[in-house]
Parts: sequence; C-alpha cells; structure tokens
Amino acid sequence: MNKATHFLSILFLLPLFMFTACGQTAKKQNNPKNKITMENTIEKPGNPYYSNTDTTKLKVSDAEWKKVLPEDVYAVTREADTERPFTGKYWDSDDKGTYYCAACGNKLFRSGAKFSSTCGWPSFFEQDSKTSVVYKTDKSLGMERIEALCGRCDGHLGHLFDDGPEPTGKRYCMNSIALDFVPDTK
Repeated sequence: MNKATHFLSILFLLPLFMFTACGQTAKKQNNPKNKITMENTIEKPGNPYYSNTDTTKLKVSDAEWKKVLPEDVYAVTREADTERPFTGKYWDSDDKGTYYCAACGNKLFRSGAKFSSTCGWPSFFEQDSKTSVVYKTDKSLGMERIEALCGRCDGHLGHLFDDGPEPTGKRYCMNSIALDFVPDTK
C-alpha cells in the first residue's frame, strides 16, 4: 500500500472511529439534595410546538417541522444528521442549568448529569426523567447503535452508549444543535 492510499484509508476510518470509540473522564457531580426548581421559558415565536412545560406527545409531520425549525436543527432532529465533533456550543460547557430539546422544548438533562468526554459532543450519564428520552435501534453506517430521541417529539438527539461513568455507566452522546440550555438562577 502506498502512502497516499494509506492516508486515504485513515481519513475514511477516522469519522467511524469518532462515532464509536470516544473516551471520557467523570466530572464532579452535583449533590442531588441541592436540586434547583425553576420555571424555564425560551421564546421561539415561529415554533408553536415549543414549550418547556408541556409534556404532551407531539405528532407533527416532517413537512411541518421543516417550516418551523431552523435548517441545521431540522437536519439533526428530523433527518438524524450529526454535527462535527468539537464544534457544538455545549460539548465542553460546564455551566449549571437545564438542557431542553431544541425542536420542542422538552426537558432532557440537568447539568449535574453532564460529564467531560473526549468524544467532542456533550455527554450525560442520566436523562432528566424516564420519559424525557426514548430509544430505537439505529443500523446506519454499517453498525448497530442505540439512537436517543426526544421523548416528546421523537427528534434525533444523538446516541446512547454503555461506556459512561458511574452511577449509570451510560453515555448519552448528544448533538449540541439539538439542545437548548437555560442556566440556573440563584
């Protein structure tokens, strides 16, 4: 194999490696006794389906989602696209607050469940509630993974892996573009 062919094969395999073999280190976890309750609202006037408090399951056509979502949010949440690693706004954030679905506003994760991961996407070890994230088998890219979807709108968020820190051993590897964030207020 000549150097050019070897280089091209490495270039081809690098994205596949990034999808499957991400390492991480556990970050100090928040004390659950210090849970902050607050009302969160994010204004999205062009999206009538967006709510941080309504948990009613949505049945909205992709054509309708295409009308109300920004193009990049639509590509990830409705077409299961993936943002490039280390480019999203939350991959290395350690701000305290709550993460919501960028498409419908559903509460997904608290910052206390977020941990530092070297994979380049925001990673969490636990979802906010047992219904905030749902799953389906993803057999794309020639491999079998668990796709993580918003429990309210079924929007693609990322994938779930079994290589996270304690206490769950899970790694919810999410796309920043699929998340909204509201910082805690004191």
